[in-house]
Amino acid sequence: MKKLALHWKILIGMALGVIFGIILSLVEGGDAFIGNYIKPFGTIFINLLKLIAVPLILASLIKGISDLKDISKLSQMGGRTIVTYLITTLTAVSIGLILVNVIKPGKSISTDTRLELVEAYSTDTKAKQEAAAKQQESGPLQALVDVVPSNIFLAASNNRNMLQVIFFALFFGIGMILLAEKKVKPVKKFFDSFNDIILKLIDLIMLAAPYGVFALLAALVVEAPSFELFQALALYAFTLLLGLAIMIVVYMLIVRIFTKKKISFFMKGIAPAQLLAFSTSSSAATLPVTMECVEENLGVDKEVASFVLPIGATINMDGTSVYQGVAAVFIAQAFGLDLSLSAQLGIVFTATLASIGTAAVPSAGIVMLVIVLAQAGIPEAGLALIFAIDRPLDMCRTIVNVTGDAAVSMIVGKSIGKLKD
Repeated sequence: MKKLALHWKILIGMALGVIFGIILSLVEGGDAFIGNYIKPFGTIFINLLKLIAVPLILASLIKGISDLKDISKLSQMGGRTIVTYLITTLTAVSIGLILVNVIKPGKSISTDTRLELVEAYSTDTKAKQEAAAKQQESGPLQALVDVVPSNIFLAASNNRNMLQVIFFALFFGIGMILLAEKKVKPVKKFFDSFNDIILKLIDLIMLAAPYGVFALLAALVVEAPSFELFQALALYAFTLLLGLAIMIVVYMLIVRIFTKKKISFFMKGIAPAQLLAFSTSSSAATLPVTMECVEENLGVDKEVASFVLPIGATINMDGTSVYQGVAAVFIAQAFGLDLSLSAQLGIVFTATLASIGTAAVPSAGIVMLVIVLAQAGIPEAGLALIFAIDRPLDMCRTIVNVTGDAAVSMIVGKSIGKLKD
């Protein structure tokens, strides 16, 4: 018998969690049973995701930056690739923030429900609000000062200082690039191996995802103050899917404008990779098929595809960027927190940098969301709200990630004359 794929196990865990939660909510003492013996497993799963965040940033980002060594030889291609990826990432985060501020899925929760929600899911909301108020009282350049750590070990020991960890990883990676390859080879080998180990740990953590989702959803059902929460989650999912759809349209338009290729040609050519991306939720697993589609179906030169696409799998996570913007503000809305313009601009900046270190593996985006939430002062307990429905949304996000990589490869190929007419 064929082994059941992980995404099906997670979907089954979601369904069973809802059913189990509904049944026990009708039984006397059922909610206490779930709170004492089921919910802790969901908490453990969330803690594992938070545990892996700092090592993932260091491993993925340092490896990603050091892998850009070839930019010195392919400066024209490399510069255009990085700039285009950063522009599409900023666009993705902005689209997510605009939609979530217009639709306001978290605002559909009433004040009473929100108060109960805050009490149920977060004990440090008040402390975070006070910290945010204190930060607003700081000088105009305090945010810039806070980016640079005075001690990397202290920064890495606190998830709220993720931006400092990102800064160190970028700084460290740049130092590696500026030195001769012979000198940094041992260090690069270490971080390549370190990155492989971290990705394997994420694989192991994701094996527990069906059980974690079961526990989270069962607890969510019995602790939900009202049906409003599920309505809010549905509106959140709609907001995110709308943002992802808009991002696909953006890719179609830029391919049409910059390469003069028909939209149908682009979508038909990348379709096999999109389908595999949806089923695996992994840009890395889809990379061989993406390269084949880009080279054979879209007419991009092999030299361009082999350079642009692997970099894209490291630093171009537009679907994840849309998700981080929508999810962060949704959680803030659900907890009754009003984010200022500067806080939301901070989300844009942090999400853009975090996407560089997002591993191209299933559900790594939610690990990166920890960075965005912590940096914006949003309760990390809100992860429990959205993770329950994260898997199917993650499958859709991966489609956007892969489509973005293909679109950028066509644009870069066209700009240097290596795209077939």
